[in-house]
Amino acid sequence: MNKIDNNSINYNKVFKIVSENSESSLKKGEIISILFAGVGGQGIILGSAVLARAAINAGYDVKVSEVHGMSQRGGSVEGSVRFGKKVFSPTIDKADFIVALEKLEGLRYINQLEKCGFILINSYEIYPSSVSSKDVQYPVDIESRIKEITGNSLFINAVEIAKGFNQIKVSNIVMLGAFSNLLPFEDENWMDAIKESVPGKAIDLNIKAFLAGKNIIK
Repeated sequence: MNKIDNNSINYNKVFKIVSENSESSLKKGEIISILFAGVGGQGIILGSAVLARAAINAGYDVKVSEVHGMSQRGGSVEGSVRFGKKVFSPTIDKADFIVALEKLEGLRYINQLEKCGFILINSYEIYPSSVSSKDVQYPVDIESRIKEITGNSLFINAVEIAKGFNQIKVSNIVMLGAFSNLLPFEDENWMDAIKESVPGKAIDLNIKAFLAGKNIIK
């Protein structure tokens, strides 16, 4: 995919092109690599699990990495999912897609994005301990810095959408819903994946959050 002109973006068209490119790559036997980045407690494990299950439901071989980082301390964490006709390792060198659940984490991991990859970023700020305890400022120019590196990006206020369900913890699923527009999976692959990955009492909430994210791109 070519670099996006951020001055005149039709994201519906862009996402359709990216999804078609993903489907074409998969048909050629290539592997799609997705990196999740965020802060401990944001639900990277669940997001990775739902994506992995959706890929399995779509008929692909899948490998999932362990989540790395200081998840118990609210520190930076990452996880990855790779899928395709045959995947031998969960290790990612460069990611075709990055789903960042927090703004600074998006900037932190941007250099792991493929040249023509795409990054989705939650417009949410969680101040790390270095900012909270020391005379360190949280960057105010994250969006412009990311857009200088790649035009293939979209910021989404997933937390604000999740607040509409009175559960900001489902912002990870809102992000996953938006991200689903970039992959050639059927809706039923995603719905079944959610049902297979969350507790029964949370299924309806997570499906609603997913659909709210998916419908951001119209």
